[in-house]
Amino acid sequence: MVVEISTVIAGALKAAGGLFGLSKLWFLPTFLAALTYYNYDLYDPESQPISVSKINSEYDFIVIGAGSAGSVVASRLSENKDWSVLLLEAGNQETELTDVPILSLYLHGSRYDWKYKTEPSDTACQAMKENRCCWTRGKVIGGSSVLNTMLYIRGNRRDYDQWAEMGNTGWSYEEILPYFLKSQDQRNPYLAKNRRYHATGGLLSVDDAPWLSPLGIAFLQAGEEMGYPIRDINGENQTGFALFQYTMRRGMRVSAAKAFLNPFRLRKNLDISLNTLALKILIDNKKRAYGIQYLKDGKIGTVKAKREIILSGGTVNSPQLLMLSGIGPREHLLQHGIGVIADSPGVGENIQDHIAVGGMVFLVDYPISLVMKRVVNVNSALRYAVAGEGPLTSSVGLETVAFLTTKFGNQSDDWPDIELMLTSGGTNSDGGSNVKRAHCLTDSFYDSVFKEINDKDVFGIFPMIMRPKSRGTIRLRSKDPLQPPLIYHGYLSHPDDVKVLREGVKAGLALGETQAMKRFGARFHNKALPGCKHLPEYTDEYWECYIRQYTMTIYHMSGSNKMGPPTDPMAVVDPTLKVYGVSNLRVIDASIMPLIPTGNINAPTIMIAEKGADMIAEEWKT
Repeated sequence: MVVEISTVIAGALKAAGGLFGLSKLWFLPTFLAALTYYNYDLYDPESQPISVSKINSEYDFIVIGAGSAGSVVASRLSENKDWSVLLLEAGNQETELTDVPILSLYLHGSRYDWKYKTEPSDTACQAMKENRCCWTRGKVIGGSSVLNTMLYIRGNRRDYDQWAEMGNTGWSYEEILPYFLKSQDQRNPYLAKNRRYHATGGLLSVDDAPWLSPLGIAFLQAGEEMGYPIRDINGENQTGFALFQYTMRRGMRVSAAKAFLNPFRLRKNLDISLNTLALKILIDNKKRAYGIQYLKDGKIGTVKAKREIILSGGTVNSPQLLMLSGIGPREHLLQHGIGVIADSPGVGENIQDHIAVGGMVFLVDYPISLVMKRVVNVNSALRYAVAGEGPLTSSVGLETVAFLTTKFGNQSDDWPDIELMLTSGGTNSDGGSNVKRAHCLTDSFYDSVFKEINDKDVFGIFPMIMRPKSRGTIRLRSKDPLQPPLIYHGYLSHPDDVKVLREGVKAGLALGETQAMKRFGARFHNKALPGCKHLPEYTDEYWECYIRQYTMTIYHMSGSNKMGPPTDPMAVVDPTLKVYGVSNLRVIDASIMPLIPTGNINAPTIMIAEKGADMIAEEWKT
């Protein structure tokens, strides 16, 4: 037993050093030793899915991508013992470090990340290196649910009713709500009593934060002072303030892989192949998808699907693989020497994302915020390892959420156009290390705005637009599948998005002026941004410039393989998620969203996967 624990500790320490160097997280040796000792059964390597060394020649179903969607689809399809399922994932296993909520930003740019960057643009991300936004995407079993902040938000009923009104039969709110409930294991007993909107016993744990700073509750009081209710934002109404809920259990991250794959690692009919990159979908002359070409251990192989291939690569990888396989805009494919199997102009179009305004920090007079060098220490590490409690369970300070409607929305309607992410920390809270790096900020921008308040106590407000009108595009860089695609974010290319975010900034400033926050001495860190000093501060023009400087993606990329009826020429998949023009092929992930939901999108992606798997099972049950 001692030898086994020592081996696990040594492996974890090696992983930590490879990720970001032990000098940056000096407490890790003690932390990992304690974590392994106190939770050895939880972290036994045999509890993870087994990666097969050899892929069989044929399966009933092949699922490409083991992220938030693919993990669900493979798990649900393999419930039928008569079906064989292969799940391909380009990344590797999770580790002890990926479970720790407060470390999520340390994973950005690590080996768990595809490390995508958008093409340079003059509309947004002006404070980032080369004017390029960093698009963190999970390259690991569990996908981006391993790197995200675990926030569980379903969206607004109007979102899904609008999907249905666009011709997507079966996707209205009342029709998709059962699939949210199917996954959920609600750990808050008060919310769990509301059986209309919550469920227990599902595979996905949803829980309250085990640890909050005094600022979390103060944000709720500020909301009440501003006239907003405190409510269950996943219940009947959304407008108002609430404490976040997370996909978390016992203070640890619950990724899609932990929820949907780990418990079934011994299923004989489910093969998982890690470190396996899908290169091309194989399609015959009858336009029937029949197999996959893949790269594993440096060798190219092929595997066939008797029934269906399900593409769950996400908003970047799914359109890329479709285009590499001959499905996409005709002229673009021909430009790269790719034979056109299905001329589908919508592939790679319609990209939407929730972007936020970064850098809004408010200084406070008391040691109550998430200053990393104060809260991340040996005592916190031991508390986390022994009891799953304390500041290391914090999701990088995200504690409270507000959904508001600006003057550009209908304030009498419960369909907010702004989400305020309220945090017990800010860009400066780690002294200019990992937040700056994760957001790809230039050193000159950071030093000009934040260096003077490094490690000072602050809270942060991140106004996030809910229904952007701007659209982005993904295109192939080349027909080489090992080359990353070209990503054109399109952020703030529509003037209305700038106006809505500007009003979101004003709402954030108003929140900082409430008595609930002033009792902590709250004051806005009003440091003029380098690119906006020529404009009078606090004017609309200044805030519009501000928004284009520190433009934060919240990593909600979606829509690049739009779902729509046959009458929509830009639709890539139909309402059953089948790809137009090719049989036996579906896309099931966030890329099928015709319009982005009002809120964080991990829960909606899992819902899409639950519904998609159910539709497949229904079609093939006889």
